[in-house]
Amino acid sequence: MSEVTLGGYMAKHERAAAFGGSDGQAYSVAVYVEDEPDAQARFGASLLFVRWSAGGDRPVGHVETAPLAWGRTREEAEERIKALSLYDVKAALDEAIAAAPGEW
Repeated sequence: MSEVTLGGYMAKHERAAAFGGSDGQAYSVAVYVEDEPDAQARFGASLLFVRWSAGGDRPVGHVETAPLAWGRTREEAEERIKALSLYDVKAALDEAIAAAPGEW
């Protein structure tokens, strides 16, 4: 996997990718895969963005996406969402921030 994908970055650097959000705050990203399949027998995978305090020493909130990738198994869904480019992950963060006005 290329380093410009979420999974490639996480594998190479052995940590979560971090981004500056459109709100000027710092976020790290985690992958979340549903525990149960949907009505079409697919597992959905979403991104969970943890917002960090100004000092970066503690989480102070989060935003998340709707499912962005699906798979017949949890592993397949996780693999597919990790194939997203870091550019797409950043765009998803900014969309999640815009969809949660007044959260902070």
